[in-house]
Amino acid sequence: MELHDALAWASDRRNAVVITIRRDGRPQSSDISYWLDGQRFVISVTADRAKTANMRRDPRVVLHITDPGSWSYLSFDGIVELTEPAADATDATVDALVDYYQKVSGQAHPDWDEYRAAMVSEGRLLVRFTPVSVVGQINS
Repeated sequence: MELHDALAWASDRRNAVVITIRRDGRPQSSDISYWLDGQRFVISVTADRAKTANMRRDPRVVLHITDPGSWSYLSFDGIVELTEPAADATDATVDALVDYYQKVSGQAHPDWDEYRAAMVSEGRLLVRFTPVSVVGQINS
């Protein structure tokens, strides 16, 4: 499977499973929403979650996307980079989370001040996942 074709297919979707590596080497999976920014997947997470700790310790991640209706799936293997957690409603992380929200939902939030405050209180940050390979199948 060509990475270019797989990214094109993934660009029409928003939900996936991210698989990280626990400290003892076992995999951990988490349902996530994403936005594809060119060749990188962008994911919103909170600083206190196990998946975030796993990614900080070991940036190797698998992003698995399925389309059960067509029996299609792709598993991207790659590396993540994490932003700093949101610390202030006007910081760069929160600005990027505003952009993320609009890209994933396709609309503006009804109360941006409330959203920005929530990003800080939740300790949100962004994960940027760069795939290096992909396996799977795409069926029509």
